[in-house]
Amino acid sequence: MNVVTLIGNVATDVEIKNILPDKKLATFRLAIDRGGAEGADFVTVAAWNRQAELCAEYLEKGRRVAVDGRIRTTDWDGPDGEKRYGFEIVARRVEFLGGPRRDEDDGPGAEVIPFEAAAAG
Repeated sequence: MNVVTLIGNVATDVEIKNILPDKKLATFRLAIDRGGAEGADFVTVAAWNRQAELCAEYLEKGRRVAVDGRIRTTDWDGPDGEKRYGFEIVARRVEFLGGPRRDEDDGPGAEVIPFEAAAAG
């Protein structure tokens, strides 16, 4: 079973692309705290269609989110001709936790916006 749930902070701006006239893809990096002074792990998250639009509209660097999805492995040839390998999380569900970053004077009643995927890619 390929299922993963992660909670972390958005580490990059969301990039959205139109793949086909009826398909959108949003990607962003998620920083997952290891706990203590150990630092963080960074993973790429891919969201599709309506979920991609919502991520592009509401997510910003520093925002805390929970992501449910699956791991997809990728490979490509690097500029030096060597084979490279990686992975990303294909989101089935993204839930916004808390409000916008605290450095944006939005006050204590910041909005929580949960949503689920309309369609997966």
